[in-house]
Amino acid sequence: MTKRKSLGLWLLALALTLVLAVYQRLNGPTHPLRGSVEIGGAKVAYKFLRSWTSHEPLPVRVSGDGIVALRLLHRRYPFLEGDAWSSTWTRAAENGSFRAFVPGQPAAGKVAYKVEVMTPSGAFGLNGGKPILARFKDKVPAALLIVHILFMFTGLLLAFRAGLGAMLREADWPRLTAWTLGVTVIGGLILGPIVQKFAFGAYWTGFPLGRDLTDSKTLFVALFWLAAHLLRKKGRWWTVTAALLMLIVYLIPHSLLGSELDYKTGKVGTAAGIQSPSIK
Repeated sequence: MTKRKSLGLWLLALALTLVLAVYQRLNGPTHPLRGSVEIGGAKVAYKFLRSWTSHEPLPVRVSGDGIVALRLLHRRYPFLEGDAWSSTWTRAAENGSFRAFVPGQPAAGKVAYKVEVMTPSGAFGLNGGKPILARFKDKVPAALLIVHILFMFTGLLLAFRAGLGAMLREADWPRLTAWTLGVTVIGGLILGPIVQKFAFGAYWTGFPLGRDLTDSKTLFVALFWLAAHLLRKKGRWWTVTAALLMLIVYLIPHSLLGSELDYKTGKVGTAAGIQSPSIK
């Protein structure tokens, strides 16, 4: 294969990696919910956070004309018997914006919160009246987090490049398969658990210890790349299949079925179901 064709494959792999990186950033359950709605002819804009630092109050911001007051309702999640929605009223600051706070929670603790705005015409629930689910986490050293992310997306880049090379019978695809395996193991099975320990107090909550989807899918992908590496002499399609599985796995939003604090026991486990904004 010529250098020009090889460069073209690297650029295609990079493009696929960047597309998936943006997709992951915008579609995960921890990405802030932003939106705007017209109420009584006035535009109301909001930003609802779904991830925050443990033990620190989570800010809720709303801005718009014609709002008299803002009401914030919140309760711990999963809901415990006897828990009720707590309610806080807030009036506008000097710049006309509203800011309220959800009480901070321990690492992996979750809170469901709803926001209503009061206008001369009545009360209106933002986000369609549906609650937002926010999870709290401890601080992770920035350097560790950056290195972890770099390894994960470098592994994805190598996976695409190895898969493309194997499809086109490029002589270098076995070496790229080995590099993909090594980088994925370091990023997902070594650095990933360390990041999770800092954030939520547990190294591993995926299979076979729990239902954490991020941990489990990382393990699954690493095992398949190990198989592709060991069986490389039997055929290139193992590498092609591993690359396709990598693509499918990265289409699953990050942090689904992630770490969750059990308020009854005080222990960190995994979510019983996919986080949903339709909690009543």
